[in-house]
Amino acid sequence: MSWLTRSDLAQAMATAPASAGWLLGGIPGESFVSLSTEATAVLRGRSAAVLAAAGVSTGGRALVSLNSDGDLAGARLGEAIVEAGASAAVVGPRGRMRTLAAMRTLRPDVWVTTPTGALDFLARLYLEFNVDPVELELDQIFVVGEIPSPGTERRLAVEFEAQVTNLYCDPVFGAVWAHGREGRWSTPDSGGLALAELASDTRIAPATAAAISAASAGDIGSGGDGGGLCEIVLCPDWPGPFSGTAIRTGQLRGRGASFFSNTVGDHVLVRGRWLSIPLLRQAFARIDGIAGWRVTVSRGEGTLDKLTIQLAYERPSLVENPMWAGRAREAIAAVTPVEFALETELAREGVAREAVVDRRGHHLGLDRRQLASDGSGRSDA
Repeated sequence: MSWLTRSDLAQAMATAPASAGWLLGGIPGESFVSLSTEATAVLRGRSAAVLAAAGVSTGGRALVSLNSDGDLAGARLGEAIVEAGASAAVVGPRGRMRTLAAMRTLRPDVWVTTPTGALDFLARLYLEFNVDPVELELDQIFVVGEIPSPGTERRLAVEFEAQVTNLYCDPVFGAVWAHGREGRWSTPDSGGLALAELASDTRIAPATAAAISAASAGDIGSGGDGGGLCEIVLCPDWPGPFSGTAIRTGQLRGRGASFFSNTVGDHVLVRGRWLSIPLLRQAFARIDGIAGWRVTVSRGEGTLDKLTIQLAYERPSLVENPMWAGRAREAIAAVTPVEFALETELAREGVAREAVVDRRGHHLGLDRRQLASDGSGRSDA
């Protein structure tokens, strides 16, 4: 079995034979993965089975507030909801006022969104729209695509008087693999999903409910220290160029209510979207005068993630230069659609040339082997 990281997918696809089907694109311009029509049907059927087990019922109506990238694959999740017997409208992560308008028009039983998106919508219902969440008459809320802040599930359930269920969708093909409530997860069909060591290309176990519980208890994990963490990997058992491979998701299973408690590697999860550090590095390399950069991610109390990118320039004349700031903003926007704040300063001695700092405590580092060996959970690149 060959092992790939998500950064390896582009090279793997470049040498793969052409076949009819979908080419799924995630992070802008980084890579596309192939999914044949047969494989699409297999994954849609598995996703539908998970959704049905999670409570999607025949005749129900769902509003999906997700984009169509990777683990927020709104369109593919909507298709699985339809296969489970319900109807679905995929409206994307639109503004909160437009989400409210869509809810009032559609009157859905089920709402699919991100955890922080749901909390932000809830806050705006009270502060801006003067709407009682119960008036929306939602029976179920499915949250997906992020590591939620503690207490998110309980708060949403109380405020909306709805059943709140967590979903796990993989970040490569966008299939639904598991559902859970209050930290207890179920995987109706764990074929194609497994847990693996951090430090070595070693599969620990299929991602069954028993293995997930064992990982949560710290009974299985990295062969090194690694804090008892293990990585979620995809092992495609459907026809296609990735059959017989193991694809590391960059998502770590450990303690906590979320299916993955942390992330690792050169992709950082921000607002449900994956920020590619290699693409960001390439973008800054094209701009003269940048001596270093720092990516900082934080999250307020129940609010959306905040992305701040700090650039260190070699020359004082560039620090306040609007043209250089404009070039930097355009370069960053080409890599990620997530809103960001840009800060500039003069380069100083003794400061790391590149750094990723996650104040949420989610992203543990870029190097898996280092994380497994020291177990430090450090977030500096």
